[in-house]
Amino acid sequence: MVRPPLTPEERLRGEQLGSVLRLARGERSIVEVAAAAGMSAETLRKIETGRIATPAFFTIVALADVLGVSLDRLAVHSTPAPAP
Repeated sequence: MVRPPLTPEERLRGEQLGSVLRLARGERSIVEVAAAAGMSAETLRKIETGRIATPAFFTIVALADVLGVSLDRLAVHSTPAPAP
């Protein structure tokens, strides 16, 4: 299955999500957080850098749980402001 290219808005949203997750991770290592969330460190690295801009819902739920971040906070901070 070939995925359609991401829109600029989807890329921006992925970058913003990654930034929020990176800040929430703080001093914890990528390896530690990824293992606790049940994913590879490389997957978490890709999410944090925006290379996986649209991670699966359950991936985000697992990360939110491990990081102690609400899904509401993730949604608010990873939604671009509307264009004027």
